[in-house]
Amino acid sequence: MIKIIADSTCDLSDEVLEKYQISIAPLTITIDNKDYKDRVDIQPQEFYNMLSTLKELPKTGMPSPSEFMALFEEAFNKGHEEIICICMSSGTSGSHQSAVLGKEYYIEKHGDAKTKIHIVDSKCMSHGSGYLILKSAMLIEQGATFQQIIDFNETYKTNVKHFLAVDDLDNLIKSGRLTNASAMIGKMLKVKPIMSMRNGKGAIVAKARGSKNVLNHYIKEFNIRADLDLTDFVIIGYSSDKAKAEGLKIKMQQENKFTGTIYIMQMGVSVGTHVGLGGISMFFIEKGHRHDGLIYNEMGALLTKKDEVLKMLSDLKSRNPNNK
Repeated sequence: MIKIIADSTCDLSDEVLEKYQISIAPLTITIDNKDYKDRVDIQPQEFYNMLSTLKELPKTGMPSPSEFMALFEEAFNKGHEEIICICMSSGTSGSHQSAVLGKEYYIEKHGDAKTKIHIVDSKCMSHGSGYLILKSAMLIEQGATFQQIIDFNETYKTNVKHFLAVDDLDNLIKSGRLTNASAMIGKMLKVKPIMSMRNGKGAIVAKARGSKNVLNHYIKEFNIRADLDLTDFVIIGYSSDKAKAEGLKIKMQQENKFTGTIYIMQMGVSVGTHVGLGGISMFFIEKGHRHDGLIYNEMGALLTKKDEVLKMLSDLKSRNPNNK
């Protein structure tokens, strides 16, 4: 039987983790000089309730190699000889490197064991790596082999589409996930930056005025980008406002033909430290390697607007053939 291991930034719900027996290496969050294990010593809602009262942004620390090695040993002791470990992007954390070292320590200690361990650098964050993990668990349930699970992850990990927008940019600024210049422009213009992943790191790919237009962007881009042969489900993530996530789910059901499962899951403490209050995200598998960038999208919107104006002028001219 294949065992799946991940770090706590995957942000999958307890129900999913329990159903598929997915083991988690928790990140450490330091709040007011006190250390907490993500989803062990502190739960997401507890964290969001205290976030606005904190004077300093909490710090996050990756799981140690020994923590990963302990999970590998536990899996082997329970009869698993094939282990796939899916970690957050190496471009944003050292968690993947810790898992790699944990595998090396395991091999040094258990050189005669028949265990096969494959570490995946997901190039994803939050429910992005969670998407790969849940999809892998479903494929195992359907009878996929260890090598087939590896092939799926390594082939499609860069096709997991991320969208993230936040109400308050301060946490992203303090954590270095967004430049001061971009944040200042966003605040002045009351524009919400929409972020995605590019080459394993976060990048702003669009801007929207107000929450309604953020959700409109998500739906529009899903309809353009989603690979419906591979997107069996969609994950909608939220940090503190579940009603916003539920509103996006209803909008998804009303405005496109997607008939798969739509999960709503809360972002965990590690991710929430950087996202802050009011975050809303969406994840699915997109077709090919479609370009997505701020300038590219704004130029596309301008060209679309020009086409609309030209059509309007043409319609007016056809209604008034005597006017030149």
